[in-house]
Amino acid sequence: MKAPALRKSARVFGALGDETRLRLLVALCAGGAFSIAQLTATTQITRQAVTKHLQVLAEAGLARDLKVGRERLWEFEPAQIDEARRSLESIAGQWEQALLRLQAFVEG
Repeated sequence: MKAPALRKSARVFGALGDETRLRLLVALCAGGAFSIAQLTATTQITRQAVTKHLQVLAEAGLARDLKVGRERLWEFEPAQIDEARRSLESIAGQWEQALLRLQAFVEG
């Protein structure tokens, strides 16, 4: 895996490593675009904190904001999740190959 792809994946995994951001992303995955008020309605988290978490998700390419009139709405951006999944599949393939080499060595 090349360095640029690793950097992108690291940002995604870093963003998803926080429970609050993961919960926000799950909410965004429900489909549609949501306001900060909608995203904070069922939580104890302040709007300011949610905004900061959404910024981290946006920087990782997992969410984007849309300006609708005076309101800013947020929605899920799936492309980076797909890229992260491919990264994990690549790593899993490398591990599988390493385990097969170890098995051949031990059994050989």
